[in-house]
Amino acid sequence: MSVIETIAAWCAAPPATTDTARRLAREAIADTLACLYAGRGDISSLAVSRAFGSQSVDEAPLVTGARQSPSVAALVNGTAAHALDYDDNFKPGMSHASAVIVPALLAIAGRTGASGRALVDAYLVALQAQAFVGSGVAGSHYTAGWHGTSTIGSIGTAAGAAKLLGLDAGGIARALSLGASMASGTKGQFGTPAKPFHAGMAARNAVEAALLAAEGLYGRSDILEGPQGFLEMFGGSDPVGYDRESIACTRDHVIETIGLMPKRHPCCGSTHLVVDMALDLLHEVPLDADAVVSAECHVGIANFRNLPYTKPVNEMEARFSMQYCLALALRRKKLSLSDFTPPSVAALVRDPLLAKISMTHYTPAEERAATQLPHRLRITLDGGHVYEKERFFARGGLADPFSEEDRRTKFLDCVAGLKDAEALYATLEALDELTNMSFLEQLFDNRTTAA
Repeated sequence: MSVIETIAAWCAAPPATTDTARRLAREAIADTLACLYAGRGDISSLAVSRAFGSQSVDEAPLVTGARQSPSVAALVNGTAAHALDYDDNFKPGMSHASAVIVPALLAIAGRTGASGRALVDAYLVALQAQAFVGSGVAGSHYTAGWHGTSTIGSIGTAAGAAKLLGLDAGGIARALSLGASMASGTKGQFGTPAKPFHAGMAARNAVEAALLAAEGLYGRSDILEGPQGFLEMFGGSDPVGYDRESIACTRDHVIETIGLMPKRHPCCGSTHLVVDMALDLLHEVPLDADAVVSAECHVGIANFRNLPYTKPVNEMEARFSMQYCLALALRRKKLSLSDFTPPSVAALVRDPLLAKISMTHYTPAEERAATQLPHRLRITLDGGHVYEKERFFARGGLADPFSEEDRRTKFLDCVAGLKDAEALYATLEALDELTNMSFLEQLFDNRTTAA
């Protein structure tokens, strides 16, 4: 069996899911919907919506006479879900997994009449498929400059969309192969509106791959590992390759073993360990930001490359600036959505504290020699006192999870102004018990905002 056939066989008949896995999936879906709602007014979301969202089903004639597909919904909602960079990270896929998966599945849920339980099932399939696809290229793919959200995300999410459509192993394999043909997007776009568009593009790709697979369109089943395939073309300088036996024998779901990394801060995840260290330090000692002489950050190579903006000029660049994000943490003791607006960026970017923040990274040899390296922060004060910290994991993942109150607070902050937000949160907690997705209409109806 090829890698795709092995993944598809697993997805068609996955091992029984635990209550914990389903709870974590429900939490991820709720978090993503909150981020989607919060990002609806971003420049990227609005541009995509204006370009495609007003199309009527008969605007552009098709020689086949077909109607417009759910692709546009996946595109717009996926872009919105990633617009504020507040959505979760997923290390096995080097991706913002849920920002692709949730909009893609919701786009076809109406067509299939999906229940809440079916949505959770498909989410778990898509997430595990992203992990399987990512396993062959791992960090080498990401360090080379590919944006895993729109490469690995396109392919793996296609499996979940195919699952929700009711396709068998053969159909899921076709969707995976077609998803590989659609994979694209580079990290050079970070700090621009094109980055959230990558998530929308991936969600659209997944939907279209699944719909095409349902109609019998197919590609090569060995396109991941074969000649001129994904591994060869996208693998980077040091890919590990695919282990079909390991994929086939997977029993414990990745959401429980490695987990997602929901975000505490609305900015690039590459800043989060350092920001968390700064907040930890501020909790421990009364540190005056004006007394800081230098703040030295040591991070991974990919993290360093993800944060090119030392002097951001807008909110997009600010989300990808270690200087801006760490200065915020030291000045305000928290990061919020309101800190990433044009007026906020214009005010803080003049702060002399930004120039005192520097960043270095590990060497390739150091990264190859270790499975997990900490990020480090060294702060020197004008009196000569030095504080040093290190962190292996950001707050929010399995190693340092959010509390129920953390999750609820973030959700309500993101959907501020939405009527019955508390009730919506409670409904999402019971997603497995729902017979359809009609309760989500309030998220997509402008009339449901509070007066």
